[in-house]
Formats: sequence, structure tokens, C-alpha cells
Amino acid sequence: MSKKLYVGNLLYEVSDDDLKEAFSQHGAVTSASVVRYHDSGRSKGFGFVEFENEEDAKKALDALNGQDFKGRKLIVSEARPPRPREDGGNRF
Repeated sequence: MSKKLYVGNLLYEVSDDDLKEAFSQHGAVTSASVVRYHDSGRSKGFGFVEFENEEDAKKALDALNGQDFKGRKLIVSEARPPRPREDGGNRF
């Protein structure tokens, strides 16, 4: 299992600190970030949390997947590596 978790179904108002605080109850979090649109800074409704070790990540996944967080049921899963973009990452 990876030390990094995907966290989906977040309220748009959730901050990086909110995410870190919720997941820190289950182990040592090294980073927590909500993914945002580059142009507006608005949340995309998901983020990633990374733990110091795999055991803590597994505990958090088991404890928080499907649980209510600020009125929404969290979707927590093991993060997958990003897929290569077909356009090579160029936006032009």
C-alpha cells in the first residue's frame, strides 16, 4: 500500500489545514493538499494526504472512507500515479 491517499467528495470550502487535521488523528501526516484550479484557486473537490508510513495510511483509509466530513461522505482510496497526458502536457 502507498503512503499517499486520494480524498474525494470534499466541500469546496475545505482547506489544506482542515484535511491535515482530520487525517492526523490516524497517524503522522507529512502533507495534505486540496487540489485547486490554477486560474481561480477554487477547489476541485478532492485532494491528497501523505503519511510518514503505510500503516498509518491504511488506518486512515479504513477509518475515514465513507465517513461524514463537514456534511459530505468522504471517498478515500490509495492514490494512483498520474497518467501521462496524451498532449504531452502542452496547453498550446
